[in-house]
Amino acid sequence: MYIEQLYTKCLSEAAYFIESNGEAAIIDPLRDIDQYIQLAASKNAKIKYIFETHFHADFVSGHIDLAKKTGAQIVYGPGAQTAFEKHTAADLELFKLGAILLQAIHTPGHTLESTCFLLLNENNVPDAIFTGDTLFVGDVGRPDLFSGNLSKEELAEMMFESLEKLKALPDHVKVYPAHGPGSSCGKNLGPNTHSTIGEEKATNYALQPQTKEEFITSVTTGLNTPPVYFPINASINQKGYMSLDDVKTRGLTPLSVDDLKALKQENCIILDTRNATKFTEGFIPEAISIGLEGRFAEWAGALLPFHEKIALVTDLGQEEESLTRLARVGFDQLVGYLDGGFEAWIQAGEAVDLIIDVEADEMKMDINYDPKMVIVDVRKELEFDNGHVQTGVNIPLNNMTDLTTLSNFEDTDNIYVHCAGGYRSVIACSLMKRQGIHNLRNVIGGYDAIKQVQGMPLVAAKEVLN
Repeated sequence: MYIEQLYTKCLSEAAYFIESNGEAAIIDPLRDIDQYIQLAASKNAKIKYIFETHFHADFVSGHIDLAKKTGAQIVYGPGAQTAFEKHTAADLELFKLGAILLQAIHTPGHTLESTCFLLLNENNVPDAIFTGDTLFVGDVGRPDLFSGNLSKEELAEMMFESLEKLKALPDHVKVYPAHGPGSSCGKNLGPNTHSTIGEEKATNYALQPQTKEEFITSVTTGLNTPPVYFPINASINQKGYMSLDDVKTRGLTPLSVDDLKALKQENCIILDTRNATKFTEGFIPEAISIGLEGRFAEWAGALLPFHEKIALVTDLGQEEESLTRLARVGFDQLVGYLDGGFEAWIQAGEAVDLIIDVEADEMKMDINYDPKMVIVDVRKELEFDNGHVQTGVNIPLNNMTDLTTLSNFEDTDNIYVHCAGGYRSVIACSLMKRQGIHNLRNVIGGYDAIKQVQGMPLVAAKEVLN
């Protein structure tokens, strides 16, 4: 028996490869499936099953393409309705894989069809459980996502009963969840990507002795608004999608400078995936910056429209990587990339834009004498509440697509934009520039640098909470 966790850090997503006696199963695959096919080939194994723990909301799964290319059977849990062929597992149904078994355990709560898969080893002993978004390390799946007309309280009640099934498993059983730290599918996932039932019973707040009412309150309190693309991805996973091969055929078309200019005239989105520090030094006017170095796919899903054409500007050699990571969250309207990258645009003599970078201590000096200064903090509300510049205005980055919010700035405002470390603020600046707001500066190093400046007027967390 062989188990491998295939973890994708920028999405905080874990897929799994399981092999026994030449038969393999993939659990919760990403849309780019070549890695699973290659891994199976390296193990001289045939992929027999594709187990989906639920309809994922934060990424597009590779189940359909993988089934077409390998002949593997797609398996969902009870109640899953799809527009494609699949097997609907009954609660406690067993699936033979070589010398081992996988058992479906229906665990509604995160979603109605959520199902965990318990691995029974060659001796028929429970060895590991693949928990999807039902149980994470230190957390559980949020109960407020797209399950008909049920309230989050009703789903949390289901989650309470589902977790009782998991708590009854032996303490040694390894826990392999679908997500790790940073995922928006829970409230506050722990730092590790795997655990055991015993460890979770000892440390996970949701598995502590408590009444059902106490559990419902703890699980439903403190939930941030889910990313706007979540229902889009959940629907794609349920209904089906264009083959990634077809997306690549069109999206990896090299575009000349004239091609890109024509697309701009058609209101095609120009997405620049270069590092944020490169983008500020020069970019195509109206281009949007989302650098590959950060949580690229999540911010693309949160900020970009899915129905509009997108053309890419990337570092040389990063064209396919950019496309693949966009496709992972459902972007299929990619029309090509600028051949030769940003350098080709410069060499053609075309106009460029830039963003002025300033150090945190320079911002501190300007605070003392600039009455038109506006400090825009694009971190999340909770980050802002945990400490911020005294005169800072909190406009979380995910709200930057609201044109009403951006219309509140005056032409005479001197705008200083910052986040925590400098990645999100560049995205925000690019969005503001796109809306005609040009009198702005990006604070290098973000709040991490700002709070180190002596004399900076800050509001501490304890002052906010009082």
